[in-house]
Amino acid sequence: MLHSDARKRIASANLVCIMAPVNQPISIVPQTPERSQQQRMDALRRANDIRSERARLKEALRNGDIAISDVLSDPPACVATAKVLDLVLAVPKYGRVKANKLLERCRVSSSKTVNGLTPRQRKELLDMLSS
Repeated sequence: MLHSDARKRIASANLVCIMAPVNQPISIVPQTPERSQQQRMDALRRANDIRSERARLKEALRNGDIAISDVLSDPPACVATAKVLDLVLAVPKYGRVKANKLLERCRVSSSKTVNGLTPRQRKELLDMLSS
């Protein structure tokens, strides 16, 4: 039977082993490069322009000025990173339940972006939306 001092040493040795770093060099360099204030402002301006353009497109979808099939078949740059679900929800008569059922039938994840669609998924969506 081990004495209490021996148990404490073993317990502290186990703690040291658990808390020891895992053969990874310590990196002091930040993961992302530093950006200047001007670079940050330019990126923010571009992001806001894309958001505004995307909002105008969704409004046009809601009003029926543009068809979702046109947007999905030849997507403008502003919807490249837009979620397909968000665009379908902008179409009249498509609520959350109906849009999710449509995506499920076409085997498209609700988090899929327009640029992330495979040709099969794009074709199935276009076929389902045009009927």
